[in-house]
Amino acid sequence: MSYDIIKSVGRAPRIHQKGDPQQASGRTFFIDASHQNLTTIPSEILALEDLEEAHLENNQLEAIPQGIQRLKNARILYLNKNKLSELCPELGKLSSLEGLDLSHNPLLPSSLPVLSGLRALRELRLYHTRLADIPIAICKLLHHLELLGLTGNDLKSLPKEIVNQTKLREIYLKQNQFEVFPAELCVLYNLEIIDLDENKLTVIPEEIGSLTRLLKFYVACNSLPVLPESLGHCRKLSVLDLSHNRLHSIPHTLAELTGMTEIGLSGNHLEKVPRFICKWTSLHLLYLCNTGLRGLRRSFRRLVSLRFLDLSQNHLERCPSEIGALKNLEVLALEDNKIRQLPSDFGSLSKLKMLGLTGNQFLSFPEEILSLESLEKLYIGQDQGAKFTSLPEHISKLQSLKELYIENNHLEYLPTSLGSMPNLEILDCRHNRLKQLPDSICQAQDSGVVAWNNGPERIGEI
Repeated sequence: MSYDIIKSVGRAPRIHQKGDPQQASGRTFFIDASHQNLTTIPSEILALEDLEEAHLENNQLEAIPQGIQRLKNARILYLNKNKLSELCPELGKLSSLEGLDLSHNPLLPSSLPVLSGLRALRELRLYHTRLADIPIAICKLLHHLELLGLTGNDLKSLPKEIVNQTKLREIYLKQNQFEVFPAELCVLYNLEIIDLDENKLTVIPEEIGSLTRLLKFYVACNSLPVLPESLGHCRKLSVLDLSHNRLHSIPHTLAELTGMTEIGLSGNHLEKVPRFICKWTSLHLLYLCNTGLRGLRRSFRRLVSLRFLDLSQNHLERCPSEIGALKNLEVLALEDNKIRQLPSDFGSLSKLKMLGLTGNQFLSFPEEILSLESLEKLYIGQDQGAKFTSLPEHISKLQSLKELYIENNHLEYLPTSLGSMPNLEILDCRHNRLKQLPDSICQAQDSGVVAWNNGPERIGEI
């Protein structure tokens, strides 16, 4: 089981409705013609001169007709996930356009300068468009950009003219080919979000400390061996993802980031939780998967706001007792450690909804789990390590449980009480020693799925 920090890079449509483009008429301000297999933009849409927001994504459009210039009041235009390679000059005449999404199109670089005519543009998304360069004209002439989305391209650098984007608040550069952090970004003082995940960065410049309005900084899956101490000057930083780099320590200057709510450190060989992190009492997501941990600091119990904690793939031989103090935990991942038992106060985690224990050393089912009244998902397959042979009959105490994964154990039978659990939807007991399922499970009225030795079946149809 793996978890990713959730990052929002877009905004939902202002109005949610579905319209038939053939029936659009009158003073129409919004239209959704997405997923219609359109090969061209219907003339009926181009005739809607009052149109402000148009959704044409997920179609088969190969070209934008000259008539697009008739949409002089258009403010938001979604053309993503089509087959556009060329952009007609008339697109650049939409003087009111504030938001444009051209993502997932095979755009030719030669057609991109057309966009420099969209002087009112605030949000431009060019995700996954195979770009190797950004036209200088865009950086020079679009002075109102607040969001620039360039994820999933072949960029190695940004033009120096990007410094003209003084209003830029969000820039998304994930999944590109950057080996050097774009130093030009360090003078864009209004930046709030920088996403450089999945590049080839080896260093972040000290000048990053100039970005005092930075809120979210993503540099996961790079090759960073160290961090600049100046990062601690970004006092408003609340989300920081450093996962899967080559870090062995975190600068003590980051202790100044007292507003941190989410931090990802997975995949770095830290061996210990940095002491100052235990002072971040507003932290609610903490990723420490595969960091070489053998235990937690006693001060870890101060993190009372934590809702999500990933300690999987470490060297824990016991479940840290400090976890019992984290009363707001909703998700706890402890997979692939060496844990043999849970602490006696484990059941006090009254808000826990998801628990991952797969790949540990349990010789019997840990009954401390049975007090987790809010638990909805339990993963306790033993794909490596020890096996256990039975489940307690009173597992039915877990009345909120929706999904139970107990594969790869040595279970010879299942308790009949599983059939009386009202919310159970998925029961995965594959790769055990079961010869049959209890009648109580076979007769369950739920529409859930049970996966066992003979393959997945629908409960009630076995």
